[in-house]
Amino acid sequence: MSKSPAWMKTMSDPASYPHPVDNVTMIQTHISWIFLAGDRVYKIKKPVDFGFLNFITLENRHHFCLEELRLNRRLCEEIYLDVWPVTEDNGQIRINGTGAPIEWAVVMQRMPEKGMMVYLLSKNMIGNTEIDAVVNRLVPFYKKAAAGQETKKFGTIDIISQNTEENFDQTSVFVGNLIEESTYNHICNYTRSFINNNKTLFLSRMEQDFIREGHGDLYSANICFDKINNAVYVFDCIEFNKRFRCGDIASDVAFLAMDLDYHGLPTLSNYFVRSFSDQIGDAQLLELMDFYKCYRAYVRGKIGCFTWASDGIDMETKESAGRQASKYFRLALNYAGGISAPDLYVFFGLSGTGKSTVASAWAKDHQLPLYNSDRVRKESVAGIPSEEHHWEPFDQGIYSREHTLKTYRALARLAGKHLMQGESVILDATYRDKEERLRLLDLAGESKANIHFILCICPEHEIKGRLTRRAQTETEVSDGRWEIYLKQKEQFTPTDDLDRDNLIVLSTDRSIQEILQELDENFPDQAT
Repeated sequence: MSKSPAWMKTMSDPASYPHPVDNVTMIQTHISWIFLAGDRVYKIKKPVDFGFLNFITLENRHHFCLEELRLNRRLCEEIYLDVWPVTEDNGQIRINGTGAPIEWAVVMQRMPEKGMMVYLLSKNMIGNTEIDAVVNRLVPFYKKAAAGQETKKFGTIDIISQNTEENFDQTSVFVGNLIEESTYNHICNYTRSFINNNKTLFLSRMEQDFIREGHGDLYSANICFDKINNAVYVFDCIEFNKRFRCGDIASDVAFLAMDLDYHGLPTLSNYFVRSFSDQIGDAQLLELMDFYKCYRAYVRGKIGCFTWASDGIDMETKESAGRQASKYFRLALNYAGGISAPDLYVFFGLSGTGKSTVASAWAKDHQLPLYNSDRVRKESVAGIPSEEHHWEPFDQGIYSREHTLKTYRALARLAGKHLMQGESVILDATYRDKEERLRLLDLAGESKANIHFILCICPEHEIKGRLTRRAQTETEVSDGRWEIYLKQKEQFTPTDDLDRDNLIVLSTDRSIQEILQELDENFPDQAT
Protein backbone atom coordinates (compact mmCIF):
# COMPACT_ATOMS: atom_id res chain seq x y z
CA MET A 1 0.00 0.00 0.00
CA SER A 2 2.97 2.35 0.37
CA LYS A 3 3.50 2.45 -3.43
CA SER A 4 0.98 4.53 -5.39
CA PRO A 5 -1.21 2.54 -7.81
CA ALA A 6 -0.47 2.98 -11.53
CA TRP A 7 -3.77 4.75 -12.16
CA MET A 8 -3.12 7.42 -9.50
CA LYS A 9 -1.34 9.73 -11.98
CA THR A 10 -4.29 9.54 -14.38
CA MET A 11 -6.86 10.31 -11.68
CA SER A 12 -4.75 13.26 -10.49
CA ASP A 13 -4.50 14.79 -13.98
CA PRO A 14 -7.28 17.33 -14.82
CA ALA A 15 -6.92 16.50 -18.53
CA SER A 16 -7.92 12.87 -17.93
CA TYR A 17 -11.56 13.67 -17.17
CA PRO A 18 -14.32 13.79 -19.82
CA HIS A 19 -15.63 17.09 -18.43
CA PRO A 20 -14.02 20.47 -17.58
CA VAL A 21 -11.60 20.21 -14.63
CA ASP A 22 -9.21 22.97 -13.55
CA ASN A 23 -7.52 21.04 -10.76
CA VAL A 24 -7.88 17.79 -8.86
CA THR A 25 -7.77 17.40 -5.09
CA MET A 26 -7.16 13.95 -3.64
CA ILE A 27 -8.37 13.00 -0.15
CA GLN A 28 -7.56 9.72 1.60
CA THR A 29 -9.48 7.81 4.23
CA HIS A 30 -8.59 4.41 5.65
CA ILE A 31 -10.74 2.72 2.95
CA SER A 32 -10.93 5.12 -0.01
CA TRP A 33 -9.20 7.52 -2.35
CA ILE A 34 -11.48 10.44 -3.19
CA PHE A 35 -10.81 12.76 -6.12
CA LEU A 36 -12.53 16.15 -6.27
CA ALA A 37 -12.54 16.99 -9.98
CA GLY A 38 -14.51 19.98 -11.23
CA ASP A 39 -18.19 19.56 -10.45
CA ARG A 40 -17.81 15.83 -9.75
CA VAL A 41 -16.33 13.49 -7.17
CA TYR A 42 -14.74 10.10 -7.93
CA LYS A 43 -14.41 7.59 -5.12
CA ILE A 44 -12.15 4.53 -5.48
CA LYS A 45 -11.99 1.83 -2.82
CA LYS A 46 -8.66 0.73 -1.39
CA PRO A 47 -7.72 -2.98 -1.63
CA VAL A 48 -7.90 -3.52 2.14
CA ASP A 49 -9.37 -6.16 4.44
CA PHE A 50 -10.35 -5.11 7.97
CA GLY A 51 -12.44 -8.19 8.73
CA PHE A 52 -15.69 -6.25 8.80
CA LEU A 53 -14.85 -5.01 5.27
CA ASN A 54 -13.11 -6.78 2.38
CA PHE A 55 -12.12 -4.82 -0.73
CA ILE A 56 -9.12 -7.01 -1.62
CA THR A 57 -10.32 -8.22 -5.02
CA LEU A 58 -11.32 -6.03 -7.95
CA GLU A 59 -14.56 -8.02 -8.15
CA ASN A 60 -15.41 -7.10 -4.56
CA ARG A 61 -14.59 -3.44 -5.14
CA HIS A 62 -16.84 -3.36 -8.20
CA HIS A 63 -19.67 -5.04 -6.30
CA PHE A 64 -19.49 -2.60 -3.42
CA CYS A 65 -19.30 0.39 -5.77
CA LEU A 66 -22.61 -0.76 -7.25
CA GLU A 67 -24.02 -1.26 -3.75
CA GLU A 68 -22.88 2.22 -2.76
CA LEU A 69 -24.73 3.65 -5.76
CA ARG A 70 -27.92 1.70 -5.06
CA LEU A 71 -28.10 2.30 -1.33
CA ASN A 72 -27.24 5.98 -1.35
CA ARG A 73 -29.83 6.74 -4.00
CA ARG A 74 -32.42 6.06 -1.28
CA LEU A 75 -31.58 9.42 0.35
CA CYS A 76 -29.97 11.48 -2.45
CA GLU A 77 -30.55 10.02 -5.89
CA GLU A 78 -29.52 13.25 -7.60
CA ILE A 79 -25.99 13.07 -6.10
CA TYR A 80 -25.06 9.47 -7.00
CA LEU A 81 -24.62 9.41 -10.77
CA ASP A 82 -22.92 6.18 -11.88
CA VAL A 83 -20.11 3.65 -11.44
CA TRP A 84 -17.31 4.02 -13.99
CA PRO A 85 -14.32 1.79 -14.72
CA VAL A 86 -10.73 3.00 -14.77
CA THR A 87 -9.39 1.08 -17.74
CA GLU A 88 -6.07 0.09 -19.26
CA ASP A 89 -5.57 -0.56 -22.97
CA ASN A 90 -2.07 -1.04 -24.41
CA GLY A 91 -0.54 0.75 -21.43
CA GLN A 92 -2.98 3.68 -21.65
CA ILE A 93 -5.02 4.29 -18.51
CA ARG A 94 -8.32 6.09 -18.99
CA ILE A 95 -11.35 7.05 -16.94
CA ASN A 96 -14.42 5.23 -18.32
CA GLY A 97 -12.39 3.95 -21.27
CA THR A 98 -12.93 0.90 -23.46
CA GLY A 99 -10.04 -1.20 -22.15
CA ALA A 100 -10.00 -3.76 -19.34
CA PRO A 101 -11.13 -2.37 -15.96
CA ILE A 102 -8.27 -2.10 -13.48
CA GLU A 103 -10.31 -0.17 -10.91
CA TRP A 104 -13.85 1.11 -10.34
CA ALA A 105 -15.04 4.53 -9.22
CA VAL A 106 -18.33 5.77 -7.83
CA VAL A 107 -19.15 8.99 -9.68
CA MET A 108 -20.96 11.67 -7.70
CA GLN A 109 -22.22 15.18 -8.25
CA ARG A 110 -20.04 17.51 -6.19
CA MET A 111 -21.95 19.16 -3.37
CA PRO A 112 -21.42 22.77 -2.22
CA GLU A 113 -18.48 22.82 0.19
CA LYS A 114 -19.98 25.71 2.16
CA GLY A 115 -23.12 23.66 2.59
CA MET A 116 -21.31 20.77 4.26
CA MET A 117 -22.50 20.35 7.82
CA VAL A 118 -18.94 20.13 9.13
CA TYR A 119 -18.16 23.54 7.60
CA LEU A 120 -21.37 25.06 8.95
CA LEU A 121 -20.62 23.68 12.41
CA SER A 122 -17.19 25.31 12.33
CA LYS A 123 -18.89 28.64 11.56
CA ASN A 124 -21.54 28.16 14.28
CA MET A 125 -24.23 28.18 11.60
CA ILE A 126 -26.15 25.06 12.64
CA GLY A 127 -29.21 25.67 14.79
CA ASN A 128 -32.71 24.35 15.33
CA THR A 129 -33.79 25.28 11.78
CA GLU A 130 -31.09 23.13 10.20
CA ILE A 131 -31.78 20.27 12.59
CA ASP A 132 -35.49 20.45 11.73
CA ALA A 133 -34.57 20.08 8.04
CA VAL A 134 -32.47 16.99 8.81
CA VAL A 135 -35.24 15.43 10.91
CA ASN A 136 -37.79 16.10 8.15
CA ARG A 137 -35.51 14.29 5.70
CA LEU A 138 -34.74 11.34 7.96
CA VAL A 139 -38.11 10.45 9.46
CA PRO A 140 -39.78 9.48 6.12
CA PHE A 141 -36.63 7.56 5.17
CA TYR A 142 -36.69 5.40 8.30
CA LYS A 143 -40.43 4.84 8.06
CA LYS A 144 -39.95 3.40 4.55
CA ALA A 145 -36.63 1.65 5.17
CA ALA A 146 -36.58 -2.12 4.74
CA ALA A 147 -37.66 -4.10 7.78
CA GLY A 148 -38.96 -7.69 7.98
CA GLN A 149 -37.41 -10.90 9.28
CA GLU A 150 -34.12 -10.66 7.39
CA THR A 151 -33.49 -7.19 8.79
CA LYS A 152 -34.93 -7.84 12.25
CA LYS A 153 -32.18 -10.34 13.09
CA PHE A 154 -29.70 -7.44 13.24
CA GLY A 155 -31.43 -6.30 16.43
CA THR A 156 -30.71 -9.49 18.36
CA ILE A 157 -28.53 -9.50 21.46
CA ASP A 158 -26.04 -11.73 19.63
CA ILE A 159 -25.55 -9.23 16.78
CA ILE A 160 -25.41 -6.21 19.09
CA SER A 161 -22.77 -7.97 21.21
CA GLN A 162 -20.89 -9.02 18.07
CA ASN A 163 -20.69 -5.37 16.98
CA THR A 164 -19.43 -4.08 20.32
CA GLU A 165 -17.03 -6.96 20.99
CA GLU A 166 -15.60 -6.61 17.50
CA ASN A 167 -14.79 -2.97 18.32
CA PHE A 168 -13.02 -3.99 21.51
CA ASP A 169 -11.04 -6.75 19.79
CA GLN A 170 -9.92 -4.50 16.95
CA THR A 171 -8.76 -1.69 19.25
CA SER A 172 -6.98 -3.82 21.85
CA VAL A 173 -3.65 -3.25 20.07
CA PHE A 174 -4.03 0.51 20.61
CA VAL A 175 -4.55 0.23 24.39
CA GLY A 176 -1.87 2.17 26.21
CA ASN A 177 -1.32 4.36 23.16
CA LEU A 178 -4.44 5.99 21.69
CA ILE A 179 -6.73 4.68 24.44
CA GLU A 180 -5.89 4.39 28.12
CA GLU A 181 -6.23 0.94 29.66
CA SER A 182 -8.60 2.19 32.38
CA THR A 183 -10.80 3.85 29.73
CA TYR A 184 -10.85 0.68 27.64
CA ASN A 185 -11.81 -1.50 30.61
CA HIS A 186 -14.53 0.87 31.83
CA ILE A 187 -16.21 1.10 28.42
CA CYS A 188 -16.04 -2.68 27.94
CA ASN A 189 -17.63 -3.29 31.35
CA TYR A 190 -20.32 -0.64 30.84
CA THR A 191 -21.27 -1.99 27.42
CA ARG A 192 -21.48 -5.61 28.51
CA SER A 193 -23.44 -4.71 31.63
CA PHE A 194 -25.95 -2.57 29.72
CA ILE A 195 -26.61 -5.32 27.17
CA ASN A 196 -27.01 -7.95 29.88
CA ASN A 197 -29.36 -5.79 31.98
CA ASN A 198 -31.56 -4.61 29.09
CA LYS A 199 -32.40 -7.74 27.12
CA THR A 200 -36.12 -7.02 27.43
CA LEU A 201 -35.63 -3.54 26.02
CA PHE A 202 -33.70 -4.84 23.00
CA LEU A 203 -36.35 -7.51 22.38
CA SER A 204 -39.05 -4.84 22.52
CA ARG A 205 -37.26 -2.87 19.81
CA MET A 206 -37.43 -5.89 17.51
CA GLU A 207 -41.10 -6.50 18.25
CA GLN A 208 -41.95 -2.86 17.45
CA ASP A 209 -40.15 -3.01 14.08
CA PHE A 210 -37.55 -0.40 14.98
CA ILE A 211 -34.84 -2.55 13.38
CA ARG A 212 -34.39 -1.16 9.87
CA GLU A 213 -31.95 -1.07 6.96
CA GLY A 214 -30.73 2.41 7.76
CA HIS A 215 -27.71 4.54 6.94
CA GLY A 216 -25.01 3.28 9.30
CA ASP A 217 -22.74 6.34 9.10
CA LEU A 218 -25.05 9.20 10.00
CA TYR A 219 -22.92 12.13 11.14
CA SER A 220 -22.05 15.66 10.05
CA ALA A 221 -19.35 14.67 7.52
CA ASN A 222 -22.08 12.94 5.50
CA ILE A 223 -24.71 15.70 5.51
CA CYS A 224 -24.93 18.69 3.17
CA PHE A 225 -27.35 21.62 3.00
CA ASP A 226 -28.08 22.91 -0.49
CA LYS A 227 -29.83 26.23 0.03
CA ILE A 228 -30.17 26.92 -3.70
CA ASN A 229 -32.24 23.78 -4.24
CA ASN A 230 -33.68 23.81 -0.70
CA ALA A 231 -32.39 20.27 -0.16
CA VAL A 232 -30.66 18.24 2.52
CA TYR A 233 -28.35 15.50 1.24
CA VAL A 234 -27.54 12.59 3.54
CA PHE A 235 -24.89 10.60 1.72
CA ASP A 236 -22.14 7.96 2.07
CA CYS A 237 -24.08 5.26 3.90
CA ILE A 238 -22.45 1.95 4.84
CA GLU A 239 -22.46 -0.26 1.76
CA PHE A 240 -19.72 -2.75 2.66
CA ASN A 241 -21.34 -4.53 5.62
CA LYS A 242 -25.06 -5.07 6.04
CA ARG A 243 -24.59 -5.72 9.74
CA PHE A 244 -23.36 -2.13 10.20
CA ARG A 245 -26.11 -0.65 8.04
CA CYS A 246 -29.00 -2.58 9.56
CA GLY A 247 -29.97 -2.15 13.17
CA ASP A 248 -31.97 -0.12 15.62
CA ILE A 249 -32.89 3.31 14.27
CA ALA A 250 -31.77 4.56 17.70
CA SER A 251 -28.22 3.62 16.75
CA ASP A 252 -28.27 5.85 13.66
CA VAL A 253 -29.88 8.73 15.57
CA ALA A 254 -27.28 8.35 18.32
CA PHE A 255 -24.47 8.73 15.77
CA LEU A 256 -25.50 12.24 14.75
CA ALA A 257 -26.39 13.13 18.34
CA MET A 258 -22.93 12.01 19.46
CA ASP A 259 -21.36 14.00 16.64
CA LEU A 260 -23.14 17.16 17.78
CA ASP A 261 -21.88 16.49 21.32
CA TYR A 262 -18.35 16.07 19.95
CA HIS A 263 -18.62 19.48 18.28
CA GLY A 264 -19.62 21.07 21.58
CA LEU A 265 -23.37 21.25 20.97
CA PRO A 266 -25.08 18.96 23.53
CA THR A 267 -28.16 21.22 23.68
CA LEU A 268 -28.65 20.91 19.92
CA SER A 269 -27.94 17.19 20.17
CA ASN A 270 -30.76 16.79 22.67
CA TYR A 271 -33.06 18.89 20.46
CA PHE A 272 -32.32 16.59 17.52
CA VAL A 273 -32.99 13.41 19.50
CA ARG A 274 -36.26 14.66 20.97
CA SER A 275 -37.48 16.07 17.65
CA PHE A 276 -36.78 12.80 15.86
CA SER A 277 -38.34 10.78 18.68
CA ASP A 278 -41.51 12.91 18.63
CA GLN A 279 -41.92 12.87 14.85
CA ILE A 280 -41.41 9.15 14.40
CA GLY A 281 -43.34 8.26 17.56
CA ASP A 282 -40.60 6.44 19.47
CA ALA A 283 -40.33 7.60 23.08
CA GLN A 284 -38.39 4.45 23.98
CA LEU A 285 -35.51 5.63 21.79
CA LEU A 286 -34.38 7.98 24.56
CA GLU A 287 -33.61 5.06 26.88
CA LEU A 288 -30.97 3.82 24.44
CA MET A 289 -29.19 7.07 23.68
CA ASP A 290 -26.22 6.87 26.05
CA PHE A 291 -25.58 3.23 25.13
CA TYR A 292 -25.60 3.85 21.39
CA LYS A 293 -23.76 7.18 21.71
CA CYS A 294 -21.03 5.32 23.56
CA TYR A 295 -20.97 2.68 20.80
CA ARG A 296 -20.82 5.31 18.04
CA ALA A 297 -18.11 7.38 19.74
CA TYR A 298 -16.08 4.20 20.13
CA VAL A 299 -16.53 3.38 16.44
CA ARG A 300 -15.20 6.83 15.51
CA GLY A 301 -12.28 6.28 17.85
CA LYS A 302 -11.61 2.94 16.14
CA ILE A 303 -11.67 4.56 12.70
CA GLY A 304 -9.19 7.15 13.97
CA CYS A 305 -6.92 4.32 15.10
CA PHE A 306 -7.10 2.64 11.69
CA THR A 307 -6.30 5.91 9.91
CA TRP A 308 -3.44 6.59 12.33
CA ALA A 309 -1.98 3.15 11.59
CA SER A 310 -2.50 3.25 7.80
CA ASP A 311 0.38 3.16 5.33
CA GLY A 312 0.84 6.12 3.01
CA ILE A 313 -0.66 8.65 5.43
CA ASP A 314 1.27 11.89 5.90
CA MET A 315 2.43 12.79 9.40
CA GLU A 316 -0.02 15.66 9.85
CA THR A 317 -2.99 13.43 8.99
CA LYS A 318 -1.62 10.68 11.20
CA GLU A 319 -1.24 12.95 14.22
CA SER A 320 -4.66 14.51 13.67
CA ALA A 321 -6.26 11.05 13.46
CA GLY A 322 -4.56 10.02 16.70
CA ARG A 323 -5.79 13.12 18.55
CA GLN A 324 -9.32 12.63 17.29
CA ALA A 325 -9.31 8.96 18.26
CA SER A 326 -8.31 9.82 21.83
CA LYS A 327 -11.08 12.44 22.06
CA TYR A 328 -13.71 10.02 20.78
CA PHE A 329 -12.63 7.40 23.29
CA ARG A 330 -12.89 9.98 26.06
CA LEU A 331 -16.37 10.96 24.86
CA ALA A 332 -17.36 7.28 24.90
CA LEU A 333 -16.06 7.09 28.47
CA ASN A 334 -18.25 10.07 29.37
CA TYR A 335 -21.38 8.29 28.06
CA ALA A 336 -20.33 5.22 30.01
CA GLY A 337 -20.35 7.25 33.22
CA GLY A 338 -16.60 7.11 33.66
CA ILE A 339 -15.94 10.84 34.01
CA SER A 340 -16.83 13.06 36.95
CA ALA A 341 -18.78 16.27 36.35
CA PRO A 342 -16.62 19.13 34.97
CA ASP A 343 -17.02 22.80 35.93
CA LEU A 344 -17.93 25.77 33.75
CA TYR A 345 -16.70 29.06 35.22
CA VAL A 346 -18.25 32.20 33.72
CA PHE A 347 -16.51 35.49 34.58
CA PHE A 348 -18.91 38.23 33.52
CA GLY A 349 -19.78 41.87 34.09
CA LEU A 350 -19.41 45.29 32.52
CA SER A 351 -16.34 46.57 30.70
CA GLY A 352 -13.55 47.66 33.02
CA THR A 353 -14.66 45.57 36.00
CA GLY A 354 -11.54 43.40 35.80
CA LYS A 355 -13.17 40.17 34.72
CA SER A 356 -10.57 39.43 32.02
CA THR A 357 -7.63 40.12 34.33
CA VAL A 358 -9.06 37.90 37.06
CA ALA A 359 -10.17 35.13 34.69
CA SER A 360 -6.73 35.03 33.05
CA ALA A 361 -4.91 34.87 36.39
CA TRP A 362 -7.19 32.18 37.77
CA ALA A 363 -6.95 30.13 34.57
CA LYS A 364 -3.17 30.30 34.76
CA ASP A 365 -3.18 29.27 38.44
CA HIS A 366 -5.31 26.20 37.77
CA GLN A 367 -4.17 25.42 34.20
CA LEU A 368 -7.68 25.68 32.81
CA PRO A 369 -8.58 26.57 29.20
CA LEU A 370 -9.93 30.11 28.89
CA TYR A 371 -11.99 31.72 26.12
CA ASN A 372 -12.24 35.49 26.03
CA SER A 373 -15.09 37.11 24.08
CA ASP A 374 -12.88 39.87 22.65
CA ARG A 375 -10.45 37.35 21.14
CA VAL A 376 -13.21 35.04 19.87
CA ARG A 377 -15.13 37.98 18.39
CA LYS A 378 -12.10 39.26 16.47
CA GLU A 379 -10.24 36.08 15.53
CA SER A 380 -13.09 33.60 14.98
CA VAL A 381 -16.10 35.74 14.06
CA ALA A 382 -14.63 38.83 12.36
CA GLY A 383 -11.45 37.15 11.09
CA ILE A 384 -9.10 39.92 12.22
CA PRO A 385 -6.07 39.99 14.59
CA SER A 386 -7.10 40.13 18.23
CA GLU A 387 -5.04 43.29 18.87
CA GLU A 388 -6.55 45.21 15.94
CA HIS A 389 -8.67 47.97 17.44
CA HIS A 390 -12.15 48.84 16.23
CA TRP A 391 -13.46 51.86 18.12
CA GLU A 392 -17.01 51.14 16.99
CA PRO A 393 -20.07 52.93 18.39
CA PHE A 394 -22.13 50.82 20.77
CA ASP A 395 -23.79 47.83 19.08
CA GLN A 396 -22.30 48.62 15.66
CA GLY A 397 -19.63 47.15 13.35
CA ILE A 398 -18.01 44.06 14.81
CA TYR A 399 -20.00 44.80 17.97
CA SER A 400 -23.35 44.64 16.18
CA ARG A 401 -26.09 42.41 17.48
CA GLU A 402 -25.38 39.87 14.72
CA HIS A 403 -21.65 39.65 15.51
CA THR A 404 -22.36 39.48 19.22
CA LEU A 405 -24.79 36.59 18.77
CA LYS A 406 -22.19 34.70 16.70
CA THR A 407 -19.56 35.41 19.35
CA TYR A 408 -21.64 34.03 22.19
CA ARG A 409 -22.62 30.97 20.16
CA ALA A 410 -18.93 30.37 19.48
CA LEU A 411 -18.08 30.74 23.17
CA ALA A 412 -20.75 28.22 24.14
CA ARG A 413 -19.57 25.71 21.54
CA LEU A 414 -15.92 26.06 22.56
CA ALA A 415 -16.88 25.45 26.16
CA GLY A 416 -19.12 22.56 25.15
CA LYS A 417 -16.24 20.75 23.46
CA HIS A 418 -14.32 20.71 26.74
CA LEU A 419 -17.30 19.87 28.92
CA MET A 420 -18.26 16.84 26.81
CA GLN A 421 -14.69 15.59 27.28
CA GLY A 422 -15.14 15.99 31.04
CA GLU A 423 -12.79 19.00 31.12
CA SER A 424 -13.46 22.16 33.13
CA VAL A 425 -13.29 25.46 31.25
CA ILE A 426 -13.50 29.24 31.78
CA LEU A 427 -15.48 31.80 29.76
CA ASP A 428 -14.85 35.53 29.98
CA ALA A 429 -17.49 37.90 28.53
CA THR A 430 -19.99 40.59 29.49
CA TYR A 431 -23.07 38.33 29.36
CA ARG A 432 -25.33 41.30 29.83
CA ASP A 433 -28.32 39.52 28.23
CA LYS A 434 -30.32 36.99 30.20
CA GLU A 435 -30.81 34.81 27.11
CA GLU A 436 -27.05 34.27 26.78
CA ARG A 437 -26.77 33.29 30.43
CA LEU A 438 -29.68 30.88 29.95
CA ARG A 439 -27.83 29.38 26.96
CA LEU A 440 -24.97 28.50 29.31
CA LEU A 441 -27.34 27.07 31.91
CA ASP A 442 -28.79 24.80 29.21
CA LEU A 443 -25.28 23.85 28.08
CA ALA A 444 -24.26 22.92 31.62
CA GLY A 445 -27.43 20.88 32.09
CA GLU A 446 -27.00 18.90 28.87
CA SER A 447 -23.28 18.28 29.47
CA LYS A 448 -23.87 17.36 33.14
CA ALA A 449 -21.48 20.11 34.24
CA ASN A 450 -21.44 22.31 37.33
CA ILE A 451 -21.80 25.97 36.36
CA HIS A 452 -20.51 28.96 38.34
CA PHE A 453 -21.19 32.59 37.42
CA ILE A 454 -18.70 35.09 38.84
CA LEU A 455 -20.06 38.65 38.51
CA CYS A 456 -17.17 41.11 38.66
CA ILE A 457 -17.91 44.57 40.07
CA CYS A 458 -15.86 47.66 40.82
CA PRO A 459 -16.43 51.33 41.82
CA GLU A 460 -17.06 53.52 38.76
CA HIS A 461 -14.15 55.88 39.38
CA GLU A 462 -11.80 52.88 39.24
CA ILE A 463 -13.51 51.57 36.09
CA LYS A 464 -13.14 54.93 34.35
CA GLY A 465 -9.43 55.04 35.16
CA ARG A 466 -8.90 51.46 33.93
CA LEU A 467 -10.68 52.11 30.64
CA THR A 468 -8.67 55.28 30.03
CA ARG A 469 -5.38 53.44 30.59
CA ARG A 470 -6.54 50.50 28.50
CA ALA A 471 -7.27 52.67 25.46
CA GLN A 472 -3.65 53.84 25.51
CA THR A 473 -2.23 50.29 25.44
CA GLU A 474 -1.54 49.06 21.90
CA THR A 475 -1.41 45.36 22.83
CA GLU A 476 -4.77 45.48 24.62
CA VAL A 477 -7.39 43.22 23.02
CA SER A 478 -10.49 44.93 24.40
CA ASP A 479 -12.06 47.96 22.73
CA GLY A 480 -13.98 48.90 25.89
CA ARG A 481 -14.37 52.61 26.66
CA TRP A 482 -16.20 54.72 29.23
CA GLU A 483 -19.11 55.49 26.87
CA ILE A 484 -19.42 51.78 26.10
CA TYR A 485 -19.50 51.00 29.81
CA LEU A 486 -22.38 53.46 30.33
CA LYS A 487 -24.41 51.90 27.49
CA GLN A 488 -23.74 48.40 28.82
CA LYS A 489 -24.88 49.50 32.25
CA GLU A 490 -28.20 50.70 30.83
CA GLN A 491 -28.88 47.36 29.14
CA PHE A 492 -27.46 44.91 31.66
CA THR A 493 -30.34 42.63 32.66
CA PRO A 494 -30.72 41.69 36.34
CA THR A 495 -29.21 38.38 37.40
CA ASP A 496 -32.45 37.01 38.89
CA ASP A 497 -32.17 34.16 36.36
CA LEU A 498 -29.26 32.78 38.40
CA ASP A 499 -29.52 30.87 41.67
CA ARG A 500 -27.50 31.94 44.67
CA ASP A 501 -25.84 28.53 44.57
CA ASN A 502 -24.17 29.25 41.22
CA LEU A 503 -23.56 33.01 41.48
CA ILE A 504 -20.94 34.89 43.43
CA VAL A 505 -20.31 38.64 43.29
CA LEU A 506 -16.61 39.44 43.19
CA SER A 507 -15.26 42.89 44.01
CA THR A 508 -12.09 43.58 42.00
CA ASP A 509 -10.87 46.85 43.56
CA ARG A 510 -8.10 45.11 45.50
CA SER A 511 -4.97 43.08 44.86
CA ILE A 512 -5.11 40.14 42.50
CA GLN A 513 -3.74 37.90 45.25
CA GLU A 514 -6.73 38.71 47.49
CA ILE A 515 -9.16 38.09 44.66
CA LEU A 516 -7.62 34.73 43.75
CA GLN A 517 -7.68 33.68 47.39
CA GLU A 518 -11.40 34.43 47.58
CA LEU A 519 -12.01 32.40 44.44
CA ASP A 520 -10.09 29.45 45.87
CA GLU A 521 -12.19 29.67 49.04
CA ASN A 522 -15.39 29.63 46.95
CA PHE A 523 -14.20 26.74 44.79
CA PRO A 524 -12.12 24.53 47.08
CA ASP A 525 -12.38 21.50 44.78
CA GLN A 526 -10.71 23.43 41.97
CA ALA A 527 -8.15 24.86 44.36
CA THR A 528 -6.93 21.36 45.18
